Amino acid sequence: MVKNKNKKTLGQKSPKTAAHSEQVTNKETVDYDDKIKELESKLLISLADNENLRKRFDREKEDLSNYVISEFAKEILAVLDNLQRAMATPNLNEAREKSSEISQLLEGIELTEKQIISTFEKFKIEQVKSIGELFDPNLHQAMFEVEKDDQEPGTIAEVVQEGYKIGERLLRPALVGVVKKKNI
Repeated sequence: MVKNKNKKTLGQKSPKTAAHSEQVTNKETVDYDDKIKELESKLLISLADNENLRKRFDREKEDLSNYVISEFAKEILAVLDNLQRAMATPNLNEAREKSSEISQLLEGIELTEKQIISTFEKFKIEQVKSIGELFDPNLHQAMFEVEKDDQEPGTIAEVVQEGYKIGERLLRPALVGVVKKKNI
């Protein structure tokens, strides 16, 4: 009978072993919870890094595409300038009224100009606003000064050649005349 006293029945744990088992289980649960939180944190950081990287690549891709077409756009700007000079010729309306052939030619030039401008809009190429604006050396190149009483010094009074930018990048500066103070 003494032997039975030391024998344990299957499935029963001694009180000492049960307490130890609970401590291990609680410790393992705490360790697993900490590891899960740590892994969740690493996952969120990794996802945020991937999103930031994607945004950076998108910006770089747009900058690269703007850079690639900027040289071509500069060349086409010269064509647009020539078309606009042709349309600004004095006595153009008189010539248009006198001859139907000249009228058709001028309509073709106007349509070509509109098509170039719409193509520029498609590629986010826009004209730099100049007349009446304050001179900005990042956008404008001063060609001469003009004395005017009705405008503030530093204001752009005349534009010799329009400036253009693609996105935030300047393709060419506007060539302008700037108002200066009158000497008294």
